[in-house]
Amino acid sequence: MARAQGARALMALAFETTYGTPPASGFTRMPFASTSLGAEQPLLNSELLGYGRDPLAPIKDAVTADGDVVVPLDAEAFGFWLKAAFGTPTTTGAVAPYSHEFQSGSWTLPSLSIETGMPEVPRYAMYSGCVLDQITWQMQHSGLLTATARLVAQGEAVGTTTSAFGEPASPPAALELKRFGHFNGAITRNGTALGNVVSAEITYANNLDRIETIRSDGRIDGADPSIAALTGRIEVRFADQTLVTQAINGEACEMEFAYVLPSGESFAFTVHAVYLPRPRIEISGPQGVQATFDWQAARDSVVGRMCTATLINDIEVY
Repeated sequence: MARAQGARALMALAFETTYGTPPASGFTRMPFASTSLGAEQPLLNSELLGYGRDPLAPIKDAVTADGDVVVPLDAEAFGFWLKAAFGTPTTTGAVAPYSHEFQSGSWTLPSLSIETGMPEVPRYAMYSGCVLDQITWQMQHSGLLTATARLVAQGEAVGTTTSAFGEPASPPAALELKRFGHFNGAITRNGTALGNVVSAEITYANNLDRIETIRSDGRIDGADPSIAALTGRIEVRFADQTLVTQAINGEACEMEFAYVLPSGESFAFTVHAVYLPRPRIEISGPQGVQATFDWQAARDSVVGRMCTATLINDIEVY
C-alpha cells in the first residue's frame, strides 16, 4: 500500500464562473511549497445530564474550510494569486511581454476552485469557492522568496479520481517557472532608492466576512471583502533622520517593492500612501543601531487607490 509523500503532491486551480461550482476545464497546474488548505468539522461535547458520569455521543459542528498556500514569487504563476487578491487586471501590450496591472479597491473578488492531489493513495481534494483573504511576503538579504496566500473556501470534496488533472495525455496547462529571488529585489521611496534596509514585510488583507447562513451541509454562503488593510514592516540600519522625520510629521510617502529578472520579467508592488509610526531607537550593544517601522497604508487621494501591482511577463490573459 502506497504512502503519501509531499514530493508527489499536485495542485491545480481555475477561476469559477459561479461561486462554489468547480469549472469543468481550464485548470492550471501551480507550483507550491506547502499547503494547509483543508476542511475540518469539530465535535461538540454533549451538555446533557442524567445519564451517569459517562458522556453521551458528541454532536457534529459546522464545516470550516480554509488554510494557507505557500507559493513562489515568480513571473507567471504569481499572477493568478494577484488576480485572486485584487481582481481581474488591466493588460496592455499587443505582443509579449504583456503588462498586467492589478489595482486595490475592487468590491468584488473572483473565487477559485483548487484541487490538491496525492496520486499514490489516491486522494484528490477539490476545494470550491476559494476566496483570497490575505497575501504576505518578506524581502531580505538571502534565502528563498515565497509568499503565503490565506484562503477561505466554501467546502471540500474528496475522491479517488481527479477532476483537474485529467488523463496523462491531456494534463492541465503548466507554466514556465521563472522565480524571483531576494537579490532581484529593490525598494524605493518617492522614486529614490531606499538604502540601509535590512528586511521588509508586506501584508495585504481583504478582511473577508464569512456569510454563515443556516444550511443543511454546514457550509458558508460566501466570503465578502470588507475594508482592506495593507500593512508591513521595514527594518533599517539607522543612518539618517529621513524616515523618523516623516513619522514625526505624520506625512505619507510612496514606496515600491520591486523585482526584475535579467530576462526582462518584473513585478512591482507600489504602495501609494505609506504612513510610518515614530519608532523607538534603541542602542542594544556595540553593533549597528537599527530601527523598525511598522507601517500602514491608506488610500491616496490623487491616485484614487491604496496600491498597484504590476506584473510583466509573457502571459497574454489572466
